[in-house]
Amino acid sequence: MQYKNFVLAPDSFKESMTAKEVCVAMEKGLRKVYPEANYIHVPMADGGEGTVQSLVDASDGQLLYAEVTGPLGQMVTASYGIMGDGTTAAVEMASASGIHLVEKSARNPLITTTYGTGELIRECLERGVRKIIIGIGGSATNDGGTGMAAALGARFLDAAGEELPWGGGSLGRLSSIDLTGLDPRLQEVQLIVACDVTNPLCGPTGASVVFGPQKGATPDMVQQLDANLAHYAEVVNRKLGKNVLDVPGAGAAGGLGAGLLIFTQAVLQKGIDIVIEYTGLSDKIATADVVFTGEGGIDFQTKFGKTPYGVARAAKAKGKRVIALAGYVGAGIETLYNEGIDAIFGIVPGASALEHLLAEGPENVERTAENIARVLQFGKSLC
Repeated sequence: MQYKNFVLAPDSFKESMTAKEVCVAMEKGLRKVYPEANYIHVPMADGGEGTVQSLVDASDGQLLYAEVTGPLGQMVTASYGIMGDGTTAAVEMASASGIHLVEKSARNPLITTTYGTGELIRECLERGVRKIIIGIGGSATNDGGTGMAAALGARFLDAAGEELPWGGGSLGRLSSIDLTGLDPRLQEVQLIVACDVTNPLCGPTGASVVFGPQKGATPDMVQQLDANLAHYAEVVNRKLGKNVLDVPGAGAAGGLGAGLLIFTQAVLQKGIDIVIEYTGLSDKIATADVVFTGEGGIDFQTKFGKTPYGVARAAKAKGKRVIALAGYVGAGIETLYNEGIDAIFGIVPGASALEHLLAEGPENVERTAENIARVLQFGKSLC
């Protein structure tokens, strides 16, 4: 029996290929051995960078751009997607409020804002969507999502009735929250938040202590930001009747997780689970003889919600075999063989400069996929 159906469901190889480009390279290699087979492309992501692109590609949707406010108030060009159904949007907060948009020397979570993320949400609302999928990794912010809410009409006031400046540094002066101008469409649209961390808003495992230092916070700033977010949560609980202080995931993206729970109809889910659902991966796997997945690096951390693990779990539920490709194969991969991945192959042909390896990614994937196909064909001949 020949292999007739392949499902190709990789993540992007960061700085080298999008997930869609990996699919194309895999198919090119496999077709050299199985030219008559069917190839189903399912570009994947785990809720982080590349999620919008993967959801757009997998659903034949549209990638759009908007000028929004960056973390330090500068204008940036951010992307978002409308999926093929026309009623679901996909947003990555990092596109508007990401740490990569701030030079290392300028990082300061006392003043960085999620305002641009709110503007991206507003862009989606203007297009009449009914559902927004939002990934919230990679933030430069620690403002509890107040900037996001302000862009959508909320007002955060001090004791004198003056609006607070942007950033987590001013939240200790928060006295009241005015929602009379909050965009009413937020109550009619469901937000599904891709959130793979369980950190609460405050405390030793909260947003400020765990993530603040990488955003530029000094030890003194961490203490101030943590106290400010605790005060913010207390005001929200007292004024709005919502207790988000200890909700798992509320501390994600400097408290944006909490802000989305407070001001929108949001639910938090694991990123890979969202992508699996909205790409229809499980249904597509049902017809596969073999499933291919992969990403830039695979190691012991892969089983903590990364794309190859999610794909393998979905395939295992259907009794399918899974082969993974990676640019980097690290320690601890043996733990993945009990999680549904049957074989892991590195694509790097030998020692080379990183920039060359990144540029040669497609041809390395193609060559590796062809070699795997030849092994599969050889194995079949022995049966």
